[in-house]
Amino acid sequence: MTAPAQSAPSVPDLTKVAIELHHRHRLADLAAGLQEWHIRVLDGEHQVGSLRAARCRHYDADNLAARMTDHGGLCEIAAGQLLTPDGGLAPELEAAVEQPGHFLVLDRLQIQAPFDDLTLITTVVADVIDRLSDNYYAVVLPRATSNAEADMGTRLLSQAAADLAAEPFSDELHLIDTCMAAPEEAAARARARFVSRVHHPHWHLDDEDDEDEGPLTPRTAAVLARAGEELSTLAWQEVTALGDEPLAHGAGGVFGQLPAITRRQDGQWRRQMARAFDDLTGDLRTAAPAGVEPQCTGEEMALHLMIIRARSITTNRPRAVQDLVAHLPQSGADYDWPGCSDLLFEDHDVLMLFDARLDGMEDPDSDVHQALGMVNLAADEWFEPFRAEGARDPDRAFRR
Repeated sequence: MTAPAQSAPSVPDLTKVAIELHHRHRLADLAAGLQEWHIRVLDGEHQVGSLRAARCRHYDADNLAARMTDHGGLCEIAAGQLLTPDGGLAPELEAAVEQPGHFLVLDRLQIQAPFDDLTLITTVVADVIDRLSDNYYAVVLPRATSNAEADMGTRLLSQAAADLAAEPFSDELHLIDTCMAAPEEAAARARARFVSRVHHPHWHLDDEDDEDEGPLTPRTAAVLARAGEELSTLAWQEVTALGDEPLAHGAGGVFGQLPAITRRQDGQWRRQMARAFDDLTGDLRTAAPAGVEPQCTGEEMALHLMIIRARSITTNRPRAVQDLVAHLPQSGADYDWPGCSDLLFEDHDVLMLFDARLDGMEDPDSDVHQALGMVNLAADEWFEPFRAEGARDPDRAFRR
């Protein structure tokens, strides 16, 4: 007897999903202190979901606690926990948030299947936060401590809060402090994952077990290695074309993507930079998915550029990717480029060289350099190994 075929999981078409934000303000209400926003989640022109947001500005009115209580829902709960009876800020809030003063409260999510998708909801929440708050907000989201009792919308908002680096405040509330870097980084990762889902929906039929794999899955490593090969080819072409000449301001190419402190380096320095792409690509071919670890500052920069190019490859060249990885096992963790950026480096100090405001920080005598304990950021130190153990053979040949 043949077993009945199991239906494939429903995968929403995310290509046309959008949000609309609506707010009506009465001109006579000059110091409302609370604005109500209604967010529609649209599939093209068809509404598939909705969300309510209350933007609560503590210093705009002396009646915010009463207005939030009257608003009901999560706003009422937040008023009781975040404000004192006389309308001041609760001590617990001031301990939890860097610069408390304004709140953005999100609740009453309703969403139709198959758009009840955590990746989508997390991106919607991140986008609403970005549009309705600034660096002085505490974003309030529900916390579903008992999923059995919470409705689906509350559960999804609670899960989205956790994905966006929210901190539990109480049994009922999550808080996101928009002053902090972690929520901003989490939002960027959520958006990148959503964009990947839009372009490659068949790559993300995840199992929960995939979450423990780490970002460097076999398919991810293969695309990252392809990015390294392409950058190596371009870099070696530029080595030949440039010789020892300094790089012109605004030049393109691989070396044009490097910080300004590298523009006057000679041909031998550029050969070492080109070799950094070769070394990392070789590691990916032989060691992945066990891992790849930059051995010097030049390799850190090379790996950052490889991740950027790999993201572009998966976004813009899906057929080439499919041909490249067809023989490799699929994972729900495939192509998590933000995860690679987070976990394949000890730190991101080298990226600070792109910040013109920190000009001179590569100098070991600079205050920033000493305060942060940085090493090997000056261009002529880029290829000195971070540590003796495990360092590459200094006499190894150049591959080209």
